[in-house]
Amino acid sequence: MENFLNLIKKDYEILKIKEEVSSEYEAARILREHPKKTVVLENVKGYDISIISGICNTREKIAKSLGCNVDEILQKVIKATENPQKITKSSDINDSSNDYKYTTEKANLNKIPILTHYKRDGGAYITAGVVFAKDPEIGIQNASIHRMLVLSKDKLAIRIVPRNLYTYFQKAERLNQDLEIAIAIGMDPSTLLATTTSIPIDHDEMEVANNFKNGELRLIELEKTGLKVPQADIIFEGKILTKERAKEGPFVDLTDTYDVIRDEPVIKLDQMHLKENAMYHAILPAGFEHKLLQGMPQEPRIFQAVKNTVPTIKNVVLTEGGCCWLHAAIAIEKQTQGDGKNVIMAALAAHPSLKHAVVVDEDIDIFDPQDLEYAIATRVKGDDDIIIVPQARGSSLDPVALPDGTTTKLGVDATKLLGKEEKFERVSLSE
Repeated sequence: MENFLNLIKKDYEILKIKEEVSSEYEAARILREHPKKTVVLENVKGYDISIISGICNTREKIAKSLGCNVDEILQKVIKATENPQKITKSSDINDSSNDYKYTTEKANLNKIPILTHYKRDGGAYITAGVVFAKDPEIGIQNASIHRMLVLSKDKLAIRIVPRNLYTYFQKAERLNQDLEIAIAIGMDPSTLLATTTSIPIDHDEMEVANNFKNGELRLIELEKTGLKVPQADIIFEGKILTKERAKEGPFVDLTDTYDVIRDEPVIKLDQMHLKENAMYHAILPAGFEHKLLQGMPQEPRIFQAVKNTVPTIKNVVLTEGGCCWLHAAIAIEKQTQGDGKNVIMAALAAHPSLKHAVVVDEDIDIFDPQDLEYAIATRVKGDDDIIIVPQARGSSLDPVALPDGTTTKLGVDATKLLGKEEKFERVSLSE
């Protein structure tokens, strides 16, 4: 984390708040006031640990952590997920070769400035915690971000959706054993991004992170659980209990609306490891950091699906205005008149939560909302270029969808008419 802050401070403002701030509502309010800045709250009332937020709240910062340009992020992620690198560097938590020095003690969440973000929240929530676990049967390790509601000083309720960790937990239930886990908070942004990527269940996200790190990623092997985690500011060890559930929620999700209350599994923490001068990483719910980390990993999935249909695809973005979840813009080199429509159908199928897709030519900057609107304004004829798909499976996060996610989807073909290209030539770009 410190290395990354040193990297970005040359190009991006790091806002340091020295005044005393409460972790209940006040800290979140400050983060909302500075949506695209990296904010450090140095004086949190009642705590010795400071808060950091906004290390991944712009594509520019994420690109910086990956060593690429913004328009190259997608290909960088695809390359890393297709070419995971085995990890050769690891050590125990007290090894002198580690960059960080840790103290180990009994887990006590009361020592960590975990934020309560909004008035109707179910309580204080860990939002940047990466959960590490092993498949109870085959031993492959998984890493994924989950929201966790504080229940007591050593218990959390964790929201788990049907993906890898959910599968591991189901296996543990069948074996009648609790699932050992570690939770890492405050890690390098590229490593954090790797934990959000979509890879097969028998692959390890840390090997994706190792590709991002050019083979230099070092893991810490935890003696109690045997799990290997990256160096982070705060590391917990514990178990997801198979015999206990608790109410989880309400919680503000991507669409800046409240998710429902559910019965979710409970984590019992055993011990924690704190880095010297540790900072607690807080991701603001519905903020840009939340949206980008959850949505960007879906862009490669859309890209690959569209590429199978229209090989001349150039790039994909899930837009911030669409919560990085519901709206996609896709740039292609159009070769046949029907390409735009085929791209729309492939994109909507690839990311089932996608609600609206816009397809544009390669002269449109899909990272610029004004340019996207220009394409829609000048290249769309409604009766020919808009596709409406009623009664489709969408996102349960969409406020207008039915409880099961059923909604109406829409595709906009904002590409030039072939054979009429001269009518659409943008003079400002050609002279």
